Amino acid sequence: MAVDSRTMKLSDDEALLGQDSEEENSELSDSEFQEAFAKGLLKPGMNVMVEKPKKLINNVEGLKQCLADLHKELPWVERLDMTNLPVEDAFSKVNRKDSDLNNGELNAEDDFQREMIFYRQAQATVLEALPLLHKHSIATKRPDDYFAEMAKSDQHMQKIRKTLISKQMIMERSEKAKKIREQRKFAKKVQVEVIQKRQKEKKAMMSSVKKYQKGMTDKLEFLEGEQKMSKDSSGRSKKAMAQKGPNAKRKYKDQKFGFGGKKSGKKWNTKESYDDVAGFRARVAHGKVGRGGKKGKGGKQNKRPGKSVRQKMKGRK
Repeated sequence: MAVDSRTMKLSDDEALLGQDSEEENSELSDSEFQEAFAKGLLKPGMNVMVEKPKKLINNVEGLKQCLADLHKELPWVERLDMTNLPVEDAFSKVNRKDSDLNNGELNAEDDFQREMIFYRQAQATVLEALPLLHKHSIATKRPDDYFAEMAKSDQHMQKIRKTLISKQMIMERSEKAKKIREQRKFAKKVQVEVIQKRQKEKKAMMSSVKKYQKGMTDKLEFLEGEQKMSKDSSGRSKKAMAQKGPNAKRKYKDQKFGFGGKKSGKKWNTKESYDDVAGFRARVAHGKVGRGGKKGKGGKQNKRPGKSVRQKMKGRK
């Protein structure tokens, strides 16, 4: 019986297509799952993820073999390892109490207690390690002429120095600006107070003037107050000038031209002028120089008679 190869191929393709369609039908879409869940067809517990239990392996022989490979019989100078308990607590020793380590009352959550255990253990390590180091002739102190290399370069330290200086300058500028602002506020406050005081004085002055104009008062004390203030200010300035003395320009001119001398009291009599009668003239002293009276302008005599003579002349007429 002969079978065509074409028909065989077609049958194989149809079989493959049928398998694909079955797989597509078996795989539900999200929308179908949502519809099924809304209808109540899906119930919890139908699909559960089951985790496989972890298989713990405790290979003791392998661990021992690794430890033996890592272990090396080196001297203590090469290892420098210490295993010891913390030193006895001095506080509990003084109070004659058992320490927390002996009582087993260690609380890992207590930060202070935990740090104290670390400190005491480090102290015990130092007390035990120093004799061993001295025994093996290992120096534990730095020599006086030892200069260690810096961990950071000079360039890096210069950068740090520059940043610190810049921060300090910024802080100084901000402080200076704050002081200037405070000074401005204080100066403005003083200026406002002065202006208010002047306005108050002006208002009081105007009210006093209005009262005087309306006849409500006959006192002028408000004017005397200003005069007193001006006198006080002038007196203070004169006192200040007297205390300060003449300025440099005045001193130089006095030194160059001499002090002017006394101007007032030149015509006062003294003992010598009173005794000196050489320049005395009786006619001049008693007014017997002439009857014409005083001379007018240009050195001419005034020929007009006096008032009494003129009245007598009128009576004669």
